[in-house]
Amino acid sequence: MPIAFFPKAEALTPGFVVRIVGHVERVHLQNLLKGELLTMWLKFGVALSGELTGIDEVVRGKTNLACLYCGGSLTAKKGSVKEHHFAHTGETCKPVSQRIKTKAFPSLPLYDNFNIQLKGEELEQLKVLWKEYGAQKRSIPKDLVNFRWQLKGLLDSEGDRSYQFTDLGKIPVGALPLALFNKVQEPLLLSELMKLEGSVEMAVAAALSCLDERRADLQIYRAQLRRILVNSLYFLEVKADGHCFYKIGVTTRSIEERIAEVQRDVKAHYSDVVVNLLGLWEHRGNVELYFKHRYQPFNYRIGKLTEYFVFPNVKAILNDLYEMEPKLLSEIEVDVLRQIQEQSDSAAN
Repeated sequence: MPIAFFPKAEALTPGFVVRIVGHVERVHLQNLLKGELLTMWLKFGVALSGELTGIDEVVRGKTNLACLYCGGSLTAKKGSVKEHHFAHTGETCKPVSQRIKTKAFPSLPLYDNFNIQLKGEELEQLKVLWKEYGAQKRSIPKDLVNFRWQLKGLLDSEGDRSYQFTDLGKIPVGALPLALFNKVQEPLLLSELMKLEGSVEMAVAAALSCLDERRADLQIYRAQLRRILVNSLYFLEVKADGHCFYKIGVTTRSIEERIAEVQRDVKAHYSDVVVNLLGLWEHRGNVELYFKHRYQPFNYRIGKLTEYFVFPNVKAILNDLYEMEPKLLSEIEVDVLRQIQEQSDSAAN
């Protein structure tokens, strides 16, 4: 178990104790989410400029990108069965092979996987439990509780014989409001960053042979973190031939450009299209996929367009969105953006 070091000179004030408890809780939650923090696929390659490029930024087939771990050339695998990823054009290097086998590529916690390692029947049982008890604000009888749910922190005891859903437990069933989701996820995002930075520092101090691999892991994580920080979340109303749809998405460009694109896309299916902006939240790229998970029952496909929804009561959705506090970047997050920009500038020169 890693040892947490705290400043010796700081007295055990209430504030200091709260910070220690918060640290312990985050470590515990990270352990619970260990399977959610890793992925089995390589999703980034290095461009000639030195910048990292994601799998969603390239077309399928051979690329001009290199593996961050070995420098080998990469091919984009974008089929309809497996998750889109990069593979070596030639023989897969040992670091990537090991990470594929152990699902050990770093990824953002609670970003694109909300099942908390629950699968199949177990997840369905939890959804039924939420519908019958959680959504009705009823206590859950002890004989209906799976002990694994309690170990994972999804349910919390109210006494000897009854339980309630925790905030974490509401995430797999899409019941946690967006504002509370941010409060659960954001500390985990930064805690995982610090863990990877500590791993690199340890490798440097001990002159470990795995230093380059750990640096690559950190670089991949920073690139993912930067993506959600530079993106703004938007929510649009789309009126088309008497129908009313809503669209969620993220963008790094001006919202006017994005609205023009959306209007063009929808006009391929409808003749009279009007798009209105209902909300824009800077640095909230982390929310998009959870929003889609939370409101999946209201998803409405328009041809191949998948980010559209039909809501019977959009006011409730707007309340959910606007209850989110404005995102103020921490010093650590500002530093991540600055380091990535410096790396890009250095590579360009």
